[in-house]
Amino acid sequence: MGENQWIVKDGVLTSPKSGANLISDQKFTDFKLHVEFRYQKGSNSGVYLRGRHEVQIEDSSKDQHPSSVLFSGIYGFLTPSEINALGPNTWQTFDITLIGRMVTVVVNGKTVITNQEIPGITGGALDSNEGEPGPIYIQGDHGPIEFKKIVITPAK
Repeated sequence: MGENQWIVKDGVLTSPKSGANLISDQKFTDFKLHVEFRYQKGSNSGVYLRGRHEVQIEDSSKDQHPSSVLFSGIYGFLTPSEINALGPNTWQTFDITLIGRMVTVVVNGKTVITNQEIPGITGGALDSNEGEPGPIYIQGDHGPIEFKKIVITPAK
């Protein structure tokens, strides 16, 4: 793990360069997660659900063929229906619902993954205990990324 490069400035959580990942102390089971983020051209990050399944944040263009390793994919497993990215240097949103292994991903207001089963853990996972609660983990080791809102709500 790299050196802690994360800073908060004007209410924005920023990783200005590659370094450490952020991992929440609290662990979660089933939840809804809202994140607002902005990346620079060519940057790459991600949000790990329960510390095990990465939702990819990556500078992908709308005209690229969707893939699990591009913007809004569940890395290595689930491909979004389209790349609904707004491009670099623009605030964007993910609204993610995770119930058991079933995930829905809404990107900038458009559903791109609908209640699909995540079949396994992403390469960078903290552990392989898929049935257990886990943290939210934000990737900071692949380039600059900013977050201005992260809200997690337990699912009922």
